[in-house]
Amino acid sequence: MKDTRDFIIDEAYRLFLNHSYEAVSISMISEAIGFTKGALYHHFKNKEELFRAVIDKHFPVTSIIVDEENTTLEEYTRLCIEHTHKILKAIFGKGEEVILVNYLSLIADCFRHYEGFTENKSRVVDDAVKSVEIIITNAIRLGEIRKDINIRVVALQYFSLSIGLAGDLVRTNSVESAIKSMKDQLNQLYYLLKQ
Repeated sequence: MKDTRDFIIDEAYRLFLNHSYEAVSISMISEAIGFTKGALYHHFKNKEELFRAVIDKHFPVTSIIVDEENTTLEEYTRLCIEHTHKILKAIFGKGEEVILVNYLSLIADCFRHYEGFTENKSRVVDDAVKSVEIIITNAIRLGEIRKDINIRVVALQYFSLSIGLAGDLVRTNSVESAIKSMKDQLNQLYYLLKQ
């Protein structure tokens, strides 16, 4: 049962990725997987439920879980790079050619057709920024970085550099190149904070 469900999700993912949410019909999915609509509805009550399952499986965007009170900003910088690399490998490392515009379109579809997606991602962002603010505050208190910074702005910069990878992916079409750019930028930011 789980294998069949995963097969449906994986095939629907390819369709949603290459054709958009609006263009993909239940008939199209049914034809692609070789099941009747009834068999498809046995696993998913509608297209919306299937779309949510596709996004939940193929876009594993999560926050870094760290002990804010005991993680240095230098350690967090390294963990941020590793975590982002892991997410990008999960999304783009499936051995298929990356057509980034399709991924960006699919993400846009999430905001339009996945009920609760916007609120959920906003919560993830807010939690990530609050976590970084605690780490930065402790880094200042412990003398790891200088005191004359705006904690909120720097926390937002850490988050924005991670999200800004989309621009590097568009420019280079390479996960490794985008990660290197992020690493260089975060390390430079950390270096400037230490001055």
